[in-house]
Amino acid sequence: MARLILFNKPFGVLSQFTDAKSPSPRATLSDYIALPGVYPAGRLDRDSEGLLLLTDDGRLQARIADPRHKLEKTYLVQVEGAPHKADLAPLRRGVVLKDGPTRPAKARLIAPPDLWDRVPPVRFRKSVPDAWIEITISEGRNRQVRRMTAAIGFPTLRLVRWRAGDWALDGLAPGDWREA
Repeated sequence: MARLILFNKPFGVLSQFTDAKSPSPRATLSDYIALPGVYPAGRLDRDSEGLLLLTDDGRLQARIADPRHKLEKTYLVQVEGAPHKADLAPLRRGVVLKDGPTRPAKARLIAPPDLWDRVPPVRFRKSVPDAWIEITISEGRNRQVRRMTAAIGFPTLRLVRWRAGDWALDGLAPGDWREA
């Protein structure tokens, strides 16, 4: 039977078990998960937080990570600025990025979510408002959500993957994991 691990990846942790590229050690999955034979199904940038799925099943890994399967992933995104509902329309149509147009996303303004404190905290600026958007995409290009919000004029300050398909972070603290 395939193992599926739901991990709440903290900010600053690499989505891999080793870090061969850096002369000074950076936090990796091996600092949190000591299970032989499981590998990440997809990636989550070092400066992003939230749900990372790991499995020991190659077919399941491909089904989760491969954009052809169109697994929806939902992100809670804190952006710089104060977008209005109409500002999100380009996200819903698909935004043209340097590597081509994105698929249409689901996007809506939300109240600030009840999340854990990020370490280090997001820089607060009194003179610049911020807002939260829930964005659901069905592809997973490099830094896609960050590039999408920047393309509509609202750079990402904090990015938390909350859900991937039927799996969600509910009840998982940063650095914690559980089997699905």
